[in-house]
Amino acid sequence: MAAIEVNGVSKRYGSLLALDRVDLAVEEGEIFGFLGPNGAGKSTLLNILLDFAKPTHGSATIFGADCQRNPVAAREHLGVLPEGYAVYDRLTGREHIEYAIRSKNADDDPVEILRRVGIREDGDRKASDYSKGMAQRLVLGMALVGEPDLLLLDEPTSGLDPNGAAEMRRIIEEENERGATIFFSSHILEQVQAVCDRVAILQGGELVAVDTIQGLRDSLGGGTKLIITVDELSPAILDTLRGTEGVETARPAEDESTVEVTCTNDAKMDVLVALHGAGVDVVNFRTEEASLEDMFIEYTGGSRQ
Repeated sequence: MAAIEVNGVSKRYGSLLALDRVDLAVEEGEIFGFLGPNGAGKSTLLNILLDFAKPTHGSATIFGADCQRNPVAAREHLGVLPEGYAVYDRLTGREHIEYAIRSKNADDDPVEILRRVGIREDGDRKASDYSKGMAQRLVLGMALVGEPDLLLLDEPTSGLDPNGAAEMRRIIEEENERGATIFFSSHILEQVQAVCDRVAILQGGELVAVDTIQGLRDSLGGGTKLIITVDELSPAILDTLRGTEGVETARPAEDESTVEVTCTNDAKMDVLVALHGAGVDVVNFRTEEASLEDMFIEYTGGSRQ
């Protein structure tokens, strides 16, 4: 049985089509990344899974329970870290966890939950004193209560420093090893690439790709990335590269004399020949596999945001 199954889901807000006939299946035990630029429809689909929004057409289920027709049964499986979370200022961190334990009729140790998310020493402080990152950890702790079968995490590393993001990744992996399915959206593509079994890319309300990282690479002709340093980078050089057959993207790197080119494997030599023909001196170059960010830009035709 699929942990999440979305069948032909569309959602319209007046004249705005937020989701367009989305079909998606997340298998039990997967770590699944859900990606898309701002306004792509990610939050709309998450809201349908949580029964905060009703689909105009289609249906969504969690472990076979219809999210709209039987939301109580669907939520029995869930732990949720929403992006727009709010903590209760008058309650301590520990009281938040205890509330979640009572709500889920669970028997977790609140101190252990606080320890797992890295705020055990702050458990008796009012949540009003918490930083954004601490509040993020607290809400994650509430999501972990009861060992849910499915964790829905919306931007789970938002507000966390690099150490906090690494801890979040560790918790995700631990929960998955326990047997939980993880479904999370994030704009930190490096985090997604590090932990996900598969990813889906949503663009303009349509699902444009669902695959493993390597599968996405293969679908883009191998996904080779060339890092090329030239004597002087100009818009004309970028135009030359983008006009070369087999080149998918060409964009300046942080170094003003370096360009990053993603292309098919058999186009690498053509790129260098094109530069030579344009009278460009290549100072240095190296090859890498295309990152998830490179592929995201190719599929969405824009920036990672």
